[in-house]
Amino acid sequence: MARRNPSELVAGAVVLLVALGFLGFAVVNTGRGGGGGDYTLNARFDRIDGLAIGSDVRVAGVKVGTITETQIDPKTYQALVTFDVRQSIKVPRDSSAQVTSDGLLGGRFLSLVPGGDDQMIPSG
Repeated sequence: MARRNPSELVAGAVVLLVALGFLGFAVVNTGRGGGGGDYTLNARFDRIDGLAIGSDVRVAGVKVGTITETQIDPKTYQALVTFDVRQSIKVPRDSSAQVTSDGLLGGRFLSLVPGGDDQMIPSG
């Protein structure tokens, strides 16, 4: 059996630590971590072409949440979108939501346009 050089073991350990660091960074910054600091909102649309589960929810171009569910209302045939928003972002009652594109070839996301109401939308 060949004897291992200690510098190879140290280099391997460093590579593993860096890989774990990147994985942790990716989980925290993609909004898929189990942070629990979000609240759930719903919106109805006539069309949500290209909007998918995992798409961004943005306010002024900044990601503040994620689409968690899309479904069709069998009575009205409208698309019902369920999404999570960071707890620190309070959404006024008179806010609006629109499906927006990143550009010609970009993906779709949900853009929230805050209103001026003093009352905030509760979770759900």
